[in-house]
Amino acid sequence: MAKPKPRFGKLPPRYRFALNPFAEVRWSRCPRCEKLMHARKFALLIAFSDFEFLTLGKTCRYCTPCELIIAHQHEMEDEIAIFRASHPGHGLGEWFVLGTGDRKTWETSLRAQVTLDALREHTSDIEHPLILHDPRRLWMPAPEGNAGSKPRETASHQP
Repeated sequence: MAKPKPRFGKLPPRYRFALNPFAEVRWSRCPRCEKLMHARKFALLIAFSDFEFLTLGKTCRYCTPCELIIAHQHEMEDEIAIFRASHPGHGLGEWFVLGTGDRKTWETSLRAQVTLDALREHTSDIEHPLILHDPRRLWMPAPEGNAGSKPRETASHQP
């Protein structure tokens, strides 16, 4: 029997999550089911490698049937840079999205500091992290000697 994964949040894991590393690509359709995605605000819990946490209210692309959240990496990095600039010495090192928080807890954290236990109580971990691949088509010339292409025939006219 498989050993259960350790979890941070006390709420059941929820959502699939993908970080979009392609700044010039926007996802209007779900990469899993091809249905239209819509904008929805989430309270994303970001964990830093120095064991600090940041709850960030972020509008992301969301597919309701798949419960898939797509956040744009460059926008997240901008928000984290603002946090690091306003809190020197905090949020150092690598970061990753650990889960989603309760919206009410996120709104409370804007006014006052929330304890780690309260944060854990109202957080659900990401159920399935996904990796996105570049959806744009690349056009390349066919390789020489490609079996699928016909050689060009030359017509010779003899009198």
